Amino acid sequence: SYTDILSQSNSFDTVVGIRLVNVTTSSINVTVAIENSSNDTELIKLAPIPGGSSLELIDGGAKIVLQSGDVLKAKSDTADSLNVWVSFIDTISS
Repeated sequence: SYTDILSQSNSFDTVVGIRLVNVTTSSINVTVAIENSSNDTELIKLAPIPGGSSLELIDGGAKIVLQSGDVLKAKSDTADSLNVWVSFIDTISS
């Protein structure tokens, strides 16, 4: 099941980086989504990450704006296998 990574309660934030890290020795498949009003928009679905490797989800200067009420969340097909690092700019507008 999904784990909430970043929630927006009353501001707009800009996500400038998401790194997904496989902390196991076996390959895993990960999905990252943004939930808004109980609707999920997948940023990536079932992306394979080899054991001990990582995946940079946002690169090349791309950005994602999370609106008030949005939740960034991630899941892996293997328990206790995924670490997620998010770089973001807090409160770009109100």
